[in-house]
Amino acid sequence: MTRVNLITGFLGCGKTTTLQHLLAHKPEGENWAVLVNEFGEVGIDGALLAKTGAVLKEIPGGCMCCVNGLPMQVGLNMLLKQARPDRLLIEPTGLGHPKQILDMLSAEIYRPWLTLDASLCVLDPRQLSETRIVENENFRDQLAAADIIVANKEDRWADADREALLVWQARKGEGRLVVSARFGEIDPALLAHPRRNLRELPTAHHHHGRAESGLAALSLTPNARWRRSLNQGQGYHACGWVFDADTVFDTIGLLEWVRLAPVTRIKGVMRIQEGLLSVNRQGEDFHFETRQLAPPDSRIEIIHEDDADWNTLQSALLKLRLISVP
Repeated sequence: MTRVNLITGFLGCGKTTTLQHLLAHKPEGENWAVLVNEFGEVGIDGALLAKTGAVLKEIPGGCMCCVNGLPMQVGLNMLLKQARPDRLLIEPTGLGHPKQILDMLSAEIYRPWLTLDASLCVLDPRQLSETRIVENENFRDQLAAADIIVANKEDRWADADREALLVWQARKGEGRLVVSARFGEIDPALLAHPRRNLRELPTAHHHHGRAESGLAALSLTPNARWRRSLNQGQGYHACGWVFDADTVFDTIGLLEWVRLAPVTRIKGVMRIQEGLLSVNRQGEDFHFETRQLAPPDSRIEIIHEDDADWNTLQSALLKLRLISVP
C-alpha cells in the first residue's frame, strides 16, 4: 500500500518549500514519490524537487483534475507502477480544486493500492485579508478540504494577520489542527495523521487551458536556444521561458528583473556564472538562493492577474544573457 498526502495551497503560500522540507526529512529506507502540477507549462517545481531523492512526475500546463482527470490518472498510474513508493505526496497547482483529486484517490479502483492520509493545506494568513484571494472558490475549497492547516510564513506576519487567522479558525476551522511554520518547516509526522475530513465539497466549475505537452514539462525544440509558453485560466495568466544549458544570466541584473517586474508572481531556476540561482517572488515577498551546482537548463515563469506586457518583459530578460545568442 502506498500512503498518500494531498498538499494544497494558493499561489505563493510556500507549498514547494514545504515539500522540500518534508523530502529532506524522509525516513531512511522509505521510497517516496511526488506528483506535482503547475499552472504554467515550464515546470519550475520539477526542477526544484529534482535532486530531493524522490521519484518525480510532473503534470504542467493547467489543472491535473481537468480533462476528466485523465492527466492525473496517467501520472498516478505511472508512478505507482514504476516507483512503487511507500509514500506519495501530491502537489496540485495553487489554482487547482481539491474535490476531483480527492474523489479519484478515494475511488474503488485505487483502494487496493492507496491509503489516503491527512490532506494538508498550506496557508499564508496574510492572504485572508486579500479580497480577491478570499473570494476565489479554489482558495476556500482548499481550506475546507484539508485535515491540517499549515499557517506558513510566520516570520512575515503582522498582528492583523495573526488576528485574521484566529478569526478564520474560530469561524471555519471546525476543530481542525492548525500548525504555524516558517519556510514550510513542519513535523513530517503530520503526514501520518489519518484522513478525517469527510465534508462534501462543491464541484469546481472551471477548467484551465491545457497544453498539448501532456506529462512532460516544456522542452526545447531541436537547435532552439530558448522558448516561450503562455497559459491562462481561473482569472490568471502565465508566461514562462526555458533556455538551453549554454545560456548564462547576469546575476544582479536577473535579481533586479525579478524584483521590479510589475507582476504578482515569479518563480524560476536559472543558470548564472556562480552556478544556480533559484528565485521565488510573491508580491513584495522575494526569496532567492544560489548554489554551485548548475541546473541542466534555465526555467522561469510569471503568473499575473492580467494579461501583462510579456514582450517587454521578455526583451528585458533576453538582454541579461551573458553570451551572444541568436
